[in-house]
Amino acid sequence: MAYDVWGVRGLYGSLGGGWTYLNAHVSPQVPEKVAGAVARSFRNAASVPPPEPVLGSHSRSDVGLPEGAEYPKAARVAIADLAGVMPEQVVLGPSVPALYSALVSAMRPMLRHNSSMVLNPVDRPVLSGRLQRAGVSTTWAQADLATGDLPAWQYRDIADGSTRLVSVPAAHPELGNVVGVADIVEAVREKSRAWVLVDASAYAPYRPLDLDAWGADIAAVDMAQFGGPEIAALIFRDAAMFKRLDREALELEVSPGLAGGVPAVVEHYASLVEGAAGRSSRRNRLKYSMGETTAYLNGLRDDLHTFLGTLPAVHIVGVTGEAAEDARVERIPRLAFGVRGVPSETVLDRLVTHGIVAAQTTQTQLLDDMGVADMGGAVTIAMSPFNTQNDIEQLVRTVASLA
Repeated sequence: MAYDVWGVRGLYGSLGGGWTYLNAHVSPQVPEKVAGAVARSFRNAASVPPPEPVLGSHSRSDVGLPEGAEYPKAARVAIADLAGVMPEQVVLGPSVPALYSALVSAMRPMLRHNSSMVLNPVDRPVLSGRLQRAGVSTTWAQADLATGDLPAWQYRDIADGSTRLVSVPAAHPELGNVVGVADIVEAVREKSRAWVLVDASAYAPYRPLDLDAWGADIAAVDMAQFGGPEIAALIFRDAAMFKRLDREALELEVSPGLAGGVPAVVEHYASLVEGAAGRSSRRNRLKYSMGETTAYLNGLRDDLHTFLGTLPAVHIVGVTGEAAEDARVERIPRLAFGVRGVPSETVLDRLVTHGIVAAQTTQTQLLDDMGVADMGGAVTIAMSPFNTQNDIEQLVRTVASLA
């Protein structure tokens, strides 16, 4: 079935305000189905369902408990479908940074005085900061300053027998380049038995998660990046990994009202494109629906790169330039760009004047090293399933008026 973007737009009530939203990395729009589910969850979380009239082997065992007690369990099941794992492999938390802090605490039994971890400049700085609280020796991988990529070959040299944890992102949240996680895992495995932790928050709204394909041990995902509630999860490759951890450190409190909205988020993405008729698991519907959505958004991404790239004053970070133009880097539908001689604040003002909502690119050491600060900052564009070709054309026309 062809991707029906106008049907998808009808699932988002917030699009009726006349704005063109291209800021999915900071403020994803919330589908009406999800907003309704969260409202119902908050309304019903404290209420006790009536007892079933007949008792039997399949009757409820939680009679007398508030309905909200079941919401976190349903959220774990939904995220398990998102990642293709079992619910017992999923740990919930209020945010990815909070879960990274909890993971560091839970790994205390594994972190001896001579232990080390490998971090990188492509990860969000807040996540690297949480991991550094472990107090062990830290080695930093290096990014390619032309593309923002994270080369896998270097991990053969920096991971060793003392390494307990290697952290990588699945994709840069603003530049959009996809990290070769499977290649990094392979390189790490040659020298170390370290666990590989992947922040999949930017990647997951665009591609189905598959820990087996990556070979990774733990993946983090932020449901807010899908337009869902402020709930995050750590997904473990094997529930047996918990035996090596301080399990209590991972038992974080989450809001039942927010957890109740997670299944609606996953169902929303599983229903963007209807598959073949007949019974199918939610996981299979997700893979099909997200596959079709990805193909559609990749077309918009390619057009945006092409049209912006033809404007001589526009610099697409990690793409423009002799050192980057021949690089083959896979990308999600996000990019950061600047206009030479025009401060990024001015670019944003012009976009807003023309009804386009984007965001200023976050200042990090990596982006500074790539020259973003020197050109006056950059603007990040992040697409959503409801964006159209008209949105891309409107953006390019507006930028061309500056360039």
